[in-house]
Amino acid sequence: MSEQLEKVAIQWHPGFYSAAEIELMHNKGDLEFQREYNLSKEPLRIDLLIIKKLADVPIKNEIGRIFKKYNVIEYKSPDDGLTIDDYVKTIGYACLYKGLGETVNQIPLHELTVSVFRDTYPRELIEVLKQEGFTVHKQFDGIYYISGNWPFDTQIVVTSQLSQKTHRSLRILSRNAKEDDVKAFIQEAQAYTEPGDRHNVDSVLQVSVSANEQLYEQVRRDLVMCEALRNLMKDEIAAERQKATQAATQATRLLLIQNLMNNLKFSAEQAMEALGIPITERELYISKL
Repeated sequence: MSEQLEKVAIQWHPGFYSAAEIELMHNKGDLEFQREYNLSKEPLRIDLLIIKKLADVPIKNEIGRIFKKYNVIEYKSPDDGLTIDDYVKTIGYACLYKGLGETVNQIPLHELTVSVFRDTYPRELIEVLKQEGFTVHKQFDGIYYISGNWPFDTQIVVTSQLSQKTHRSLRILSRNAKEDDVKAFIQEAQAYTEPGDRHNVDSVLQVSVSANEQLYEQVRRDLVMCEALRNLMKDEIAAERQKATQAATQATRLLLIQNLMNNLKFSAEQAMEALGIPITERELYISKL
């Protein structure tokens, strides 16, 4: 498979949505996450994450310090660009989200924020914003506040520049994840016991492993890390084993059907009847003969 096809195969957004929930888990009772938000009843669906702040409380994580009641999140995968047009398009999505409220001014402008996440620093975009009269201020490591003519607060989050100590779930969503980040994330994630949190960990790891196969091979050579990784992904591993078992069973049955048809001149239906294959599954085998 070519490198280009491998890039296409990685579904980055589900991993990002899970990483965002992990990042903000200390305030998860105060937030509502709406993935792949539909901007209207018409088929206008885009990869936006909407985070609603349910209470007027401060968010502990730096990426949520800017949050107000309604927060539009756009994630750009490592394979995506981030130009001035992409950035303005996200602002447009936020305007649509505000304008399509069920009642007039249901979403006040002063209660709306926009955040754009990307793995690497968008140097050209930042330069264009400055040329257009916007102010770009580095509020925290990897977090840049944009102020100017927009009617609401915006920020750009560069995940590779975020603090290693507190943002590893986002830092490992990269094609150049660092071994220290991966190992630390695996260690930290073992303390997560709630099903939703474990599901988010699995989702982040699935993406990170797909994008950094050689790195994870190195991590697996560490026996302690290997065991920790297996424990974190045991549900996914079990599911893959089940798929493999089902595939093996199907292959064996298919071979038996063909043997009966060739050696005993059974029809396909007679062969499957003799082998006790359920009627509901027979069409699958017929399609493979």
